[in-house]
Amino acid sequence: MKKLFISQPMCGKTDEEILAVRKLAVKQVQERIGEDVEVIDSFFQEHPTFDKPLKYLAASIALLADADIAYFAKDWGKARGCEIEHKCAVAYGIEILDEWPEPKDEL
Repeated sequence: MKKLFISQPMCGKTDEEILAVRKLAVKQVQERIGEDVEVIDSFFQEHPTFDKPLKYLAASIALLADADIAYFAKDWGKARGCEIEHKCAVAYGIEILDEWPEPKDEL
C-alpha cells in the first residue's frame, strides 16, 4: 500500500473544508492508481507547541519524506507552504498528483 501525503491550502479554511478536500484527495488518488492508500496525517488540528507557521511546514516536510505519492489540492500554487512542499517532492523524486475536476453528472 502506498503512502499518500496531501498538500492543500489551509489558511482561512474551516476544519470541515480541509477535511472535505482530504477526502476528495484520497478518492481521486485511489481511482487514479487503482489501489488503496495509507494517508499520512499532516493536518495538525491542534498542536500546542506550534506557535509559528514555519513549524507546521517543517513538520509537514518531515512527513512528506515518507510519502510515495504527494497530492496537491486546488490552488496549491497560491500557498507558499504548498509551493515549498511541491519543490521538495520534485527534488526528492516523490510521485506527484494534482487535483483534477470532479466529473459532472450527466443530465
